[in-house]
This record gives sequence, C-alpha cells and structure tokens, in this order.
Amino acid sequence: MHYQTIAYNVTDGVARLTLNRPERLNSFNAQMHEDVRHALAALQSDEAARVLVLTGAGRGFCAGQDLSDRTVAPGTERADLGASIERHYKPLILALRRLPIPVLAAVNGVAAGAGANLALACDLVVATRSASFVQAFARIGLLPDSGGTWFLPRLVGPARALGLALLGEKLPATQAAEWGLIWRCVDDEDFTAEIDSLAAGLAAAPTLALRRIKQAVHAAWHNTLEQQLDLERDAQRELGYSADYAEGVAAFMAKREPRFTGR
Repeated sequence: MHYQTIAYNVTDGVARLTLNRPERLNSFNAQMHEDVRHALAALQSDEAARVLVLTGAGRGFCAGQDLSDRTVAPGTERADLGASIERHYKPLILALRRLPIPVLAAVNGVAAGAGANLALACDLVVATRSASFVQAFARIGLLPDSGGTWFLPRLVGPARALGLALLGEKLPATQAAEWGLIWRCVDDEDFTAEIDSLAAGLAAAPTLALRRIKQAVHAAWHNTLEQQLDLERDAQRELGYSADYAEGVAAFMAKREPRFTGR
C-alpha cells in the first residue's frame, strides 16, 4: 500500500516503519496517525515479520504532535486534546506495546513530546550520540501524554521523571543511556550498522520465546512475585515443547548456529 506520511516494508523478517515528514521533523498529523495505524494492523497479521524497526526520516526521529494541525488561535473553537488522545495516541501506544514481535526504536535525532514517549513505548531504544529526548509538554501548558507519565517514573524513577516533565529540558542520548531511559547510545557514523545488526539478530531469534519474554517483563510491573513465578512456569512449559527449544539445544550440543523458525 502507498502511504502519504510513512515508509513501510518487510524484508528478510525485518519490518521497517519510517515516519516520513522530515520537513516537520516527522511530527504527527491526522494522516500520519491513519498511516501508522494501518501499517501496525497489517503487521499484526504478517507472519513474515519477526521484528519491527521504528525510525524517522531526515534529521529527527519525531517532534510529537504537529501543532499546526490544531486550531488554538484566539477567538476560535479550541481542540479537545483529550479526544485526540483517545482517538489517536492511546490506540497508537497500545498497538505498539501489544505487538508480539520485538520493537526497536532507532532514534536518529530529536525525540520530543509524544515522539519521545513513542520511542519509550518500544522494547529497545537505540539512539545516535547526537540525538536527544525532550518532554516539551509543560512549555506549552500541558502534561506528558502518550504514556509519558507512566513510562518515565518506571524507567528513571520519580525524581528524574519529575525533573524531565516539569522542566522540559533536553536530555542528551548519552545521559539517557546512563540513566537507563534507553538501551544504547552509539556514534552517529555507526548507527545504521548497529540497527541493521540488532534487527537481523532479532529476526533470526526464537520468535515465540521473545514474545513470552516481552509479556513476562511487562506483566512484572503489576504482578506479585508469586504471580510472576506462576507466569514463568506456564510460559516455560509452553516453550519447552516448542520446536525452537529443541533446535536450540541441538545446535548447542552440535556446536553450530541454530536455525529458529519461531515455532
């Protein structure tokens, strides 16, 4: 399908979704929401895709909401921002979190506002050294949305979460990695190779096991220890009967590379 605001393709098990409004730092308008929603729905049923790489075109990852897409001029009817979240951002973040395959955010530049939290909704976040993360909401009289108030305290603790949200200061990617907000920060010139290597490795990995790992880690944020131990028991039982587990053990014993099929 031809998209107006994104590029999307699947090659060798790697799905790539590129936000493609570089002249607006890939900020979201209504059309981009529609395009991304369609691509993620297609991805859900695409058995060929074993990992998703989410990135931005040009010099930025995503600047969040395109404010020119909303009317805020004096004397005009104000937009219902709650309705915008309910219609667009809430389904977007939940769709990303519910994908059964690993989601890798390749942050190639600034990630601001909803764009920053879009990255944090992914499973792995790798950023260029020149990239930065900005919770810009308070600067225009808003609070972090798109899961920002949920992700930030869990990833960096309440003190740093409040600092980022209240002050709206730019957080360099190097510091974001030191704080544990993201997985890794790499030199700009090594970025493409790093993303390609990670994506290829995840695409060749045991897909069912990765799915259960995602589910278990997400569930741990609200489960008791006993509930989590039960979840691990049930998932391990299922994985122990999988073809990938048999292949993994056979490859280990034979000292060869495994050939996982995701089953």
